[in-house]
Amino acid sequence: MEALSDEEFDAILGEALDLLPAGVTEQLDNVALFVEDRPENGDRHLLGLYEGTPIGERGIAGFEMPDNIFIYRDNLIDFAEDRDHLREEIVVTIVHEIAHFYGLDDDRLHELGWG
Repeated sequence: MEALSDEEFDAILGEALDLLPAGVTEQLDNVALFVEDRPENGDRHLLGLYEGTPIGERGIAGFEMPDNIFIYRDNLIDFAEDRDHLREEIVVTIVHEIAHFYGLDDDRLHELGWG
């Protein structure tokens, strides 16, 4: 896929956020979404990452730091065939990482088609 400016990527990201399935963010609380170029370890295949404690494993709510969802701009662009595919992959990546917040593991996500 051709290179995209930050503004073009942000526009596609906005469209993708509007396409998230209904209900997927219903119980999402104290979770921050970040866009980074690539993971710190340089992995060129990782599209997203969830860092935090899944909702079912949390203790009593207090003053916890937010959980984080990272999506990796350059990896997503490199993976995508075109802008439509990029939008679709952003949706899949965000849903996949949000599902980790809800406690679903990669095997279950692959079974559900969100792998």
